[in-house]
Amino acid sequence: MTSTFSVRLKELRREYGVGQVELAKNIGVSKGIISLWENGLREPSMSNLIALAKFFSVSVDYLVGLTDM
Repeated sequence: MTSTFSVRLKELRREYGVGQVELAKNIGVSKGIISLWENGLREPSMSNLIALAKFFSVSVDYLVGLTDM
């Protein structure tokens, strides 16, 4: 089962029109890590969650499914 985080990450990336490679470069991880996160095969560290939240201007709570805003 795909996690809320995986779904939201993929949705945000598509909404912002950002590819996996571009996102990976912006937050300092590999493209493969982005793919693993989006497929629910790995979970990001807290520092990576914060980097993603800042990049997309959303809260960590939103990314992990604790809020809908």
